[in-house]
Amino acid sequence: MARSSTGKSVARAAATGGGTTYRGQVPVNWYAALVIIVILGVASVAFARYNYAKGGPEPTVNQTWHGGLAMVICGKTEPVLPVTTASSTNGLVAAPGGVIVVAPKTNSQAGANATLGKFASEYPGMTLTDSTVRYPAATSPTYKAGEKCAAGTPDAGKAGVLRVRSWVLTTATNKNGSFVQIGGAYAPSTSGLKLLDRQLITIGFGPASTALPKPGASTVTALVQAIEGTAPPTTTTTAAPTVTPTTAASTSSTVPVGSTTTTTVPSTTTTKPSTTTTATK
Repeated sequence: MARSSTGKSVARAAATGGGTTYRGQVPVNWYAALVIIVILGVASVAFARYNYAKGGPEPTVNQTWHGGLAMVICGKTEPVLPVTTASSTNGLVAAPGGVIVVAPKTNSQAGANATLGKFASEYPGMTLTDSTVRYPAATSPTYKAGEKCAAGTPDAGKAGVLRVRSWVLTTATNKNGSFVQIGGAYAPSTSGLKLLDRQLITIGFGPASTALPKPGASTVTALVQAIEGTAPPTTTTTAAPTVTPTTAASTSSTVPVGSTTTTTVPSTTTTKPSTTTTATK
């Protein structure tokens, strides 16, 4: 009878997990779940790195992004690109203040085709490949990698390399209310750099030992204004208007008081000959 009771106790203990048989089993389900979690984690990291390497999202047709562009050639920061106008086939254009607009009109400018090289190819007079660069101005030379900077430039006589560096303004702001700028990496391909929204780009030709700076504060400000939907500052220099002399008579004229210039004021009422200047108040 005692043996029978002992056997039943052992059976009950084994059934509730306290037996020696259970303690000897490997928790297969627990290890399987752990392996699945690790695999999913590694896959997520790999996918994120893949997307980062691609340059992030790509613009679609009729989508509008904004960026900021600067060019530093042989140590000289060139003026911001003159404004260009979009057409039915070209939506990669320059706006005031150094802002560039990325608004593809066709598939040839959208997706993976929305690159810095594509923007340059659409801009009149500008050249940009992985080995050559030209700022779009009549007197600007075309530089090839390894060539020396021209006389009269800050880097005159020094061999140059062609590079491009980019940053992105995040949607977050710092304690001063300014957009946070991240990045600063040099792209492996100058012309192949993917255009991103809120992107700051510096194209540079010069000694490899000189770091490329971010676009200037005015360009950053113009970009922020474009992002927020306000008009960017105009950077175009306007010449002073030329005063053209005229002989047309006027029915009214005001002569500044204290002027040293003698002015004859035509009048429709009384003409008083005088040898002095008469001020009309």
